Amino acid sequence: MVFKAATFHGMELYLENEQARRSALESAVANALAVAGGIDASDVTVTAAGQEIRLDGSVATQQEVRRATAVAESIPGVRLVRNRIAVG
Repeated sequence: MVFKAATFHGMELYLENEQARRSALESAVANALAVAGGIDASDVTVTAAGQEIRLDGSVATQQEVRRATAVAESIPGVRLVRNRIAVG
């Protein structure tokens, strides 16, 4: 039996692959924030669009905001981090 790659009219199924990549990138950043020292990321949400990451939510200090950006930027596959985390 021969298995062929899933296609739609000969084109790769882009949407499903892109969603899987975006989900994997979001998970990688969220997991890194969860285990990173120097930040309580329990109120931080991570959203990916392509290779861009958006961080939303709140943390206690400005230092945690900077730390969240640094952690997100260190993840392979992340090209840009838009940090919208509020202090408070």
